Amino acid sequence: MMKMPHFRHIIEHSAIVASVAAICFGCASVGTPDGGPYDETPPRFLGSVPERNGLGVTKKEVTLEFDEYIKLEKANEKVVISPPQTEQPEISVTGKKIQVKLFDTLQANTTYTIDFSDGIVDNNEGNPLGDFCFNFSTGDRLDTLQVSGYVLRADNLEPVKEIQVGLHSDLQDSAFTTKPFERVSKTDAMGHFVIRGIAPGEYRIYALQDMDQNFTFSQKSEMIAWYDSLIVPTHEARFRTDTIFTAEGKVDTLLTVPYTRFMPDDIVLLAFTEDPILQYMVSSERPSHEKMTMTFALPQDSLPVIRGLNFDETDAFIIDSNLSKDTITYWMKDSLVYFKDTLTFEYSYLRSDTDMVLRRLTDTLKMSPKKSHAKIVQEALKKSQDEAKERDKELRRLEKQNDTLGIQRLLAPKTKFMTLQSSASNTMDVNQVITFSFKEPVLDFPDSVVRIMHVVNDSTKEPMPFILEHDSADIKRFLLYSEWRPEESYELSVDSAGITGLYGLHTDAYQQKIKFRALDQYSTFTVNVANPRTSYLVEILASADKVVRRAYVSKEGSADFFFMKPGKYYVRMFDDVNMNGRWDNGLYEEKRKAEPMYYMNKQFELKQNWDHETEKWDVHTLPIDQQKPDALKTTKKQDKKRVSKNAERDKAMAEREAKKLKNRKKGQED
Repeated sequence: MMKMPHFRHIIEHSAIVASVAAICFGCASVGTPDGGPYDETPPRFLGSVPERNGLGVTKKEVTLEFDEYIKLEKANEKVVISPPQTEQPEISVTGKKIQVKLFDTLQANTTYTIDFSDGIVDNNEGNPLGDFCFNFSTGDRLDTLQVSGYVLRADNLEPVKEIQVGLHSDLQDSAFTTKPFERVSKTDAMGHFVIRGIAPGEYRIYALQDMDQNFTFSQKSEMIAWYDSLIVPTHEARFRTDTIFTAEGKVDTLLTVPYTRFMPDDIVLLAFTEDPILQYMVSSERPSHEKMTMTFALPQDSLPVIRGLNFDETDAFIIDSNLSKDTITYWMKDSLVYFKDTLTFEYSYLRSDTDMVLRRLTDTLKMSPKKSHAKIVQEALKKSQDEAKERDKELRRLEKQNDTLGIQRLLAPKTKFMTLQSSASNTMDVNQVITFSFKEPVLDFPDSVVRIMHVVNDSTKEPMPFILEHDSADIKRFLLYSEWRPEESYELSVDSAGITGLYGLHTDAYQQKIKFRALDQYSTFTVNVANPRTSYLVEILASADKVVRRAYVSKEGSADFFFMKPGKYYVRMFDDVNMNGRWDNGLYEEKRKAEPMYYMNKQFELKQNWDHETEKWDVHTLPIDQQKPDALKTTKKQDKKRVSKNAERDKAMAEREAKKLKNRKKGQED
């Protein structure tokens, strides 16, 4: 018991130092307008009613006073009150004062914190006060423990901004879905959070993108995260060394300064949004006369059934389903059907009921395109008339010039072709698949209209065997395979009118010269993983998290990537637990987290004709919040902009405060 006063003295002294540091790093930029120097100092807190850290508080109104006129920026975003308030508090600023009115009943024997973050700024220059937090207690004790950490997106480790982070002393899993948080905070732009005013005990910690502001996980669309281990807040006295520099930039004095470290301060919460579990129709549209599209929340296990009410649905459609089977496009075959401005039909599909059981539901739908058939005909006629006028004008010009060839070309009938898009190009990679894509389904694409000639030399060409396949993931795309050889040249051609589309159009003749790159123009890249799992899926990234290649880790712990183009790349990996080839979210009801994602914090520059191999990558060597390379982050450290912009001033202010502290210490010794 005799040691407690000494420890309190250390804590109080640490608070003074911490306040100085907060002031030093919370100032606005330096400048010198014509009227004199800018105000560089932030507002200073003078006092309050009730007192800061006051005990036995019963009033629900707090008034804070500062030494200059102030503003409160983005109060709804930055001001966080704990315990969280179910009825929105009223926060107002008048002159040099801030007034906070609470409407919820004050809880007995509870510490309240009003965290203003950096929202309090002076009225003229916008100098922020810094991380200013006001505390009071309704009981005879002020709880002072705190925990901190980061919230990151589980899929790409990007910071999550302005998401709530809360604590529950009720350790049951159901507390997250049935009870509001007891203590709460909110992340800043870098995903960092600090929860203050915590009483000793054991807690569970959660993150919640609280869309309905009830401080509980109540909607599937809310982003969430949770920590597996219990949180037990603690603190300890520590010391750090502060340096005082001379005017010449040399070290003057080293001061040992006590401070309090609150723990845990390294919590990382990985947030995700659960996949929907209820099946329903998200949207239905008819973007053009010829097609209509239905989108569902989940993949359709069986195709819906259509019964036409103003048309015959028998063999009326070509059905096009996307790879995830949650979007179905109906291409209408018969012009007598698709030229109807309104299609009326019964649509029978599986939908979840209130008990989350899939049951067949039948809706009556009426679907119309954005433009009526009459409007389309009118626009086509207007376009034809305009083109005729331009053609007549051009014809008169050519006649004056006696340009017979030009006249023949102008008067030649124009054939409208179906668009063919191909991935073939002049220079290609040997592992690249050639694709043919169309804007509508294809009725006929025989192999006989395609030819591949191997160009041996200027006078010799040899036909090449190939395989033409319909893409199972897209009915409007075809895949072309052949035994391409490095450094060899080829000619790819498709006969005119060789491909027929659903609506009667044919393709024009197509030709493309191709040369495949030499093997010495590529790199081989091997990623080695420590403690491997065959469910680890490695992804090679270009800039902005763009995935260029993927491969599973072998039993021996390596993932090999051949024919890599030279360039700069990054590596990430996730544990594909269910081996479905894609990253999956978690599910709180089953306490199943999202599949773990890891980044290798390094850039690799691959050079041509070179084998590159990584060292054994232990995904647990770096903390998860330090893994993603800065070059890939979309959220930059915005707070550093201000620090770098005001570095000289901040350094000078810190040195002045440190010298004051040194002088006070010297005076006490004298």
